[in-house]
Amino acid sequence: MTTIDEARAATPRPPVARSFAAILTRDLVVTWRELPAFLTQVVLQPLFILFIFGTVLGDLGYVGGDFGAVLLPGVIALNAFVGGLQNTALPLTLDFSYSREIEDRLLAPLPIWLVAVEKILFGTVRGLLAGAVMIPLGLLVLPGTEIALASMPPALLVMALGAFVGSAIGMTLGTAVSPRGINTVFAAVLTPLMFTGATQFPWPQLERLPWFQVVCALNPLTYVSEAMRAVMVPQIPHLAFWLCLLVMAVAGAGFAVAGALGFGRRALD
Repeated sequence: MTTIDEARAATPRPPVARSFAAILTRDLVVTWRELPAFLTQVVLQPLFILFIFGTVLGDLGYVGGDFGAVLLPGVIALNAFVGGLQNTALPLTLDFSYSREIEDRLLAPLPIWLVAVEKILFGTVRGLLAGAVMIPLGLLVLPGTEIALASMPPALLVMALGAFVGSAIGMTLGTAVSPRGINTVFAAVLTPLMFTGATQFPWPQLERLPWFQVVCALNPLTYVSEAMRAVMVPQIPHLAFWLCLLVMAVAGAGFAVAGALGFGRRALD
């Protein structure tokens, strides 16, 4: 039987950049064709979070009238981060399952690590789309919240970095866990990530809960949420923007390297 390495060696090798672009373009075309299903998947949960916590509880007087300004950037950050994570980790578990669908990608004339990079980049694009679509929807659900148009370019940068970090973490999880255990790992990882990522509260205001403030500081999502507040609602207390960007860049690079190494090990099994 021909091995993957032998098949790759026997395949004519077009330029690496063209092959990489072709694979990424194919994935993006698939996303476009499945756009309604994708949007349904990424919009419903955050939309209800905004409606219940921002609108319903606000009208009932259980939260302050400015809580929407705190919540919206956090939910956008959460959607970009989790969108990148899920859209990288879940497809990987299917690719590495008994069907071994990943072998089609490994036959492409690309180094194995570049196949991993393509999957991280694709997850990042989907995460960015998941975060961006929440901006108009969030403003619709929370009509009293005001966001300056000048904040959109840096907000898109933060969403892209946040989606990249989530996608890199998804690559690490998707290659470190067996397909059977991915649901358990998601239940054990996603919920703590979501509720310790400063999506519903500004991190600096946790001074009266120092132990919880430390826990939140260990979560990469915290820095995505704080960076979104820094650019969208700078009047609300937040971490320094440069610090958030630095932590996101370091965390994303670290998890991307770990995920690519894990991808290489799984691919050669």
